[in-house]
Amino acid sequence: MSILFEPVRLGELQLANRIIMAPMTRSRADSSGVPGSDMVEYYRQRASAGLIVAEGTAPSASGLGYCRTPAIYSAEQIAAWRQVTRAVHQRGGRIVLQLMHVGRAASHHNKPVDASTVAPSAIRARVQLFTDIAGLVDADEPQALTLEGIAGVIGEYRQAALNAREAGFDGVELHCTSGYLPMQFMASGSNQRNDAYGGSAQNRVRFAKEVIEAMAEAIGAGRVGLRMCPGNPFNDIDDSEPAATATALCAAVAPLELAYLHIMRSPLPSLDAFALARRHSGQSLILNDSFDGASARAALEAGEGAAVSFGRHFIANPDLVERLRHGRPLAGFDRKTLYTPGAQGYCDYPNWQANLEIAP
Repeated sequence: MSILFEPVRLGELQLANRIIMAPMTRSRADSSGVPGSDMVEYYRQRASAGLIVAEGTAPSASGLGYCRTPAIYSAEQIAAWRQVTRAVHQRGGRIVLQLMHVGRAASHHNKPVDASTVAPSAIRARVQLFTDIAGLVDADEPQALTLEGIAGVIGEYRQAALNAREAGFDGVELHCTSGYLPMQFMASGSNQRNDAYGGSAQNRVRFAKEVIEAMAEAIGAGRVGLRMCPGNPFNDIDDSEPAATATALCAAVAPLELAYLHIMRSPLPSLDAFALARRHSGQSLILNDSFDGASARAALEAGEGAAVSFGRHFIANPDLVERLRHGRPLAGFDRKTLYTPGAQGYCDYPNWQANLEIAP
């Protein structure tokens, strides 16, 4: 049997196999950040993954910024997510929630009217975002967080981790890449602070470290993961020393013994993110980006990580685990329906047996 289908334990998470579903924003929540029935079905269909990392979810109203993305700060949101986790668990799956505060990568059109847009420094991201109300718009100009504000956001993450457990999630993952708030603090271009949260790499990773510590204290480090992609420029991120920054964060959280580090391949040819993580983190590694079944198996057999996550392949292949197990062809997905409302291109992709049944 391929190592992909062997069980593995990541902290407190016992997984049936090493095929992980990566978090992917799909914009199917309602305008209040509440998951609906389509999301329940979408995750239920993919419960054969060893672990599902559910899509980036805001810990607070200020953490929202894209249209139709979910949140987990209200009783209604928690109750709706509970339907998702129940559906996954009923099929024997495991699921954690990725917590994503977008920081300055936000439009006020995509968040409640009383929510603010915050960042480490008052520097607008040079990006545009889609809104259902006004189409493409420039990102908001953010407010620089005060020390009191930073403590408040850390508290929101802590409460979100508790809310996730209340909703039935097996754990949480901190989204620490893609130009969102933790990476905005980590990157020298977006963090121009001159206090304990700015300047040196050790100071710039302090925010992410303290968020992880708060979540670990709340629900246990063995149920907390971290996602990183050193050198990722998405959402107007510029860091003068991405390897040093990533190394500093790995070293800062190493004593916590987290469930895993979800490490993405770096877009920088000179930076081997997997090797950096193995050298400096001490955590179990989930490897991500551009793997197929053969390359995932080879990476695990070479000892590069404990598991491999797949994103795009899970979109059109709800039965990806079985397709990989039996060497079956993988279906392609429709790019036009990646972020559109409704079931089309979301939870209507057939599994292999269904394809056989409708084949001429």
